[in-house]
Amino acid sequence: MNRDTLENTAAFLLYATIILLVCVEIILNLTPPISRDALIHHLAVPKLWLKHGRIYEIPWAEYSYYPMYINLIYFVCLYFNNDIAPKFIHFAFGLATGWLIYLYLKQKLLRNWGLLGMVIFMTTPIVVWLSTSAYIDLGMTFFTTGSVLAFIKWRDSEYSRFKWFLISSLCMGIAIGSKYNALITWFIVNLMLMLSYVRDTKRQKGAVKYGLMFFGITVLVASPWYLKNYLQTGNPFYPLFNNLFKMLHHQAVQEVLHGQAIEKTGKISFFKIRQVMYGESFWETLLIPVRMFFQGKDNSYQYFQGSLNPILIIFLPFVFLNKRYGKDKIIFVCFTVIFLFMAYFLTAKQVRYILPVLPFLAIIAVMGIKDFLDKMKEKTFFSSLRCGEKIKSIAKIFIFAVVVILLIFNLTYLKRRMETIKPIPYLLGKETREAFLKRHLLHYDAVKFINDTLPDDAVVFTMFIGRRGYYLNRKYKNEPSFGINTIRQMVITSANEETFDQFIRSMNVTHILVRNDLFYKFLQDNFSKSEIKNLINVINKRWTKLYDKHGYAVWDIHTKVR
Repeated sequence: MNRDTLENTAAFLLYATIILLVCVEIILNLTPPISRDALIHHLAVPKLWLKHGRIYEIPWAEYSYYPMYINLIYFVCLYFNNDIAPKFIHFAFGLATGWLIYLYLKQKLLRNWGLLGMVIFMTTPIVVWLSTSAYIDLGMTFFTTGSVLAFIKWRDSEYSRFKWFLISSLCMGIAIGSKYNALITWFIVNLMLMLSYVRDTKRQKGAVKYGLMFFGITVLVASPWYLKNYLQTGNPFYPLFNNLFKMLHHQAVQEVLHGQAIEKTGKISFFKIRQVMYGESFWETLLIPVRMFFQGKDNSYQYFQGSLNPILIIFLPFVFLNKRYGKDKIIFVCFTVIFLFMAYFLTAKQVRYILPVLPFLAIIAVMGIKDFLDKMKEKTFFSSLRCGEKIKSIAKIFIFAVVVILLIFNLTYLKRRMETIKPIPYLLGKETREAFLKRHLLHYDAVKFINDTLPDDAVVFTMFIGRRGYYLNRKYKNEPSFGINTIRQMVITSANEETFDQFIRSMNVTHILVRNDLFYKFLQDNFSKSEIKNLINVINKRWTKLYDKHGYAVWDIHTKVR
């Protein structure tokens, strides 16, 4: 088989993989939204805005203060009563990020390498998962990737084509106007831009000028969300750094003490928490950024809430075998290392919070593979051996086999995703939307009861349902601790019925939706038998249970007439 035939066969397989991936993800995206953060935040907040007729402050929902450029697109979709389109929009951002990887690698290395980079990124399990969910992470990643690659274009033009600098700045502005995590990328790219300019031109004043311009343009683009937060809370980054801004402004906390649930654990080191919860050693915890690529698992906080693939890092050392595109490689590697270091200390240890580095890891992986294969073509130590060419052939076959096996692992994840969602009965009309939601959301029956029976002016407080409020068609509230802080106050005030009633009235709600097993487990783990008995007696005496099925209960908390 000649070289052209091999290249065409490889291209066919890569195109087929992309087409298969796109088709399966389209099928998955035709189902109603069920992903956790979509129901808490990305669809729930736009729905609340829509019901209110405008963007308004929601003090009990700290996530409503996050920057939301991408969520505004979802707002438009909900305006037209379509909550499936946001999943396709998020999927499109993932596809567009893969396209940026393809364009870069095609220009630098040729078409098939670009296709391989696109496949590595798009089939990565966390990207597959996000491509079938109405989140915003892939949107943010598209804009951060666009910003970095546009900066490289500007640098490659010897800093003469200002449009690429402008595109880089605008993309970064949209990214930090969509998600706080992009602030880390913003800091790194701004710093790299100035260092790159001064290294190449030796003009320090020019570096400072362009650094300030990049900073100013991105701030200007993202400013509406940060100004909104400042006007509402006195903290442009709310709820981040809130203690600092409260000290600066001497302001009272908003309606809810949002950080209360975290304060107690905040006094314990992260290493100690991991040791107590999961039995991890110091070194296991320290190596989390590496472990993410080998041990990730969906829906597991111990294993970082998502899966990656070792292919993203195992070929990284090979990029140093060849000096070709050395400046780009340095940028990608430095960006990745600095981002992972900062994310480790500044964000939750979840796979999707390191998503901005994945496109560059995909590029590095492809460059590493290419550099290794090119090195095998050169005259090396092996060439002097009698079996040197055979060793080279074995090494090439081994690399090819590793790449294929790891990509097959990604495709098996796609298969498992299909088996988890089971979209076909819904798409064929054998399952209604309501039945599909009941199958995936255990609390949906209770939510339907609320929507069907409670009065229009009801206000529901949710406990232990993960703050998922999107499908509630009545006003609702929740808190970051999922109800724990409220339960503590209920236990404390239940010693006196009048005090208990006063606290319940201060909540300004009419009903409570609660998951029973977690409610009673929390009571048993944190309070004495007498305290629990006292609370249950007061609840049964003062409230009316309207619904109790499938592990969920709905209480009317209007005080009974004595």
